[in-house]
Amino acid sequence: MVTMAGRTARAERVSATREQILTAAERLFAEHGVIAVSNRQVSEAAGQGNNAAVGYHFGTKADLVRAIVRKHACEIERVRARMVAQTAGSAQARDWIACLVRPVTEHLADLGAPTWYARFGAQVRTDPALREIMIEEALTSPSLHRILGELNRCLPALPPEVHAERNEMASQLMVHICAGREHALAEGAPTLRSSWHDAATGLIDAIVGLWLAPVTRTPGKARPASPEGP
Repeated sequence: MVTMAGRTARAERVSATREQILTAAERLFAEHGVIAVSNRQVSEAAGQGNNAAVGYHFGTKADLVRAIVRKHACEIERVRARMVAQTAGSAQARDWIACLVRPVTEHLADLGAPTWYARFGAQVRTDPALREIMIEEALTSPSLHRILGELNRCLPALPPEVHAERNEMASQLMVHICAGREHALAEGAPTLRSSWHDAATGLIDAIVGLWLAPVTRTPGKARPASPEGP
């Protein structure tokens, strides 16, 4: 008969194995790309003798990616919710952009060094299907919905295509600046800012400038005159 102690010990072993797999997968995906890494490589890096361990514990590679995202999302959401409460009532775009940037950089700082999550996110963005997973998971965040709504209210009126373009630019900037700094820290290379906090400040400055920049309107082609005149 399986005792309560036995069930607890087994649950602890399963939890430890899952954590080892998640850590190994995050590192390998960050360093080599998601597509280039097999489940077998992840299992070996996690110290699992059974090459099917990833499939047993997580299912598909997409499920593994989702689990890595969720592993970090809870802590990022905690910081984000705190910042939203502190920022409530602000009509300044910078304040709400800070609510987007600082929870991520604060989380990366808290993880210590080396970290892999920023580079993992950059790698996931290169695959449309996996990128969709990150977007879906992010949009489950109530605080993120609040931030985006408040930010849109603070921004100047922009043509829809310009708004979409700048949203993508801001997202790319945030992902790749964080990934680049994380890589430099992992390699012991010089960084442009001395801390994640200062890096976030520079990133916020850049994104504010991006969103508030004037729009250059491209003249349209002249419309040909109709036979009846203009």
